[in-house]
Amino acid sequence: MRRILPILLILTALVTVIYWVIYFTGGAVRVVNAPWYTAFESSFPVADAWLAITAYAAGIGMWRGDGWGARFGLLAGSALLYLAALDITFNIENGLYARLPGSGPMWFEAVINVWSLGLGVATIAASWKRAANS
Repeated sequence: MRRILPILLILTALVTVIYWVIYFTGGAVRVVNAPWYTAFESSFPVADAWLAITAYAAGIGMWRGDGWGARFGLLAGSALLYLAALDITFNIENGLYARLPGSGPMWFEAVINVWSLGLGVATIAASWKRAANS
């Protein structure tokens, strides 16, 4: 886990940036093009930028074994959990998971939701004790 978690955090930061480039340049990751959906999704880039910065910093710091990496891990883990909770709630309230059988973008959203929850919990669990001891 000592090397896997930093790699996953750095990968998360990179995929987050790529997601937004695709979202704003071609829209292939959009589940629907309705104004209510794009208004919601378009409010995420600043929060996701924070997530990407903290995940990248945590990944680098953890890879190097620096104490600040665990502190950034707590920031990244909490950002992952918060954004996952917000996104999952939106998807449930708007019936978007019902689109899973025929929608590649919705499958990608579901993977993002599961990834964010799992990595958020794993990052906080791995960072908690290290951050307190550094």
